Amino acid sequence: MLTKFSIDYMPLRQHTSRVFTHQTDDPIEAEEFLMYLLSTGSRIREIRHEGSPLVGVQFDRMIKIAADRCAALMLHTSLNIDSTSVMHRFGYSA
Repeated sequence: MLTKFSIDYMPLRQHTSRVFTHQTDDPIEAEEFLMYLLSTGSRIREIRHEGSPLVGVQFDRMIKIAADRCAALMLHTSLNIDSTSVMHRFGYSA
């Protein structure tokens, strides 16, 4: 049985060309893993949903959601404000 989401990535893009794959059936876990990859500067090679690669708008939407969540978390932590204030002031939902 195929996993629902597979993410191919290179963890240290400046040190290796080896591609790793993270697999999960949980869409929230997939978003959290993308957040981790974005925050560590890892290279995201491909996202697959049920074996089919996401392209164009679908790929960009997954990355945008993860980036928005990263930004909201950083603002929440750095400014010590609640998620409602982050949404009201900056437009990012936590």
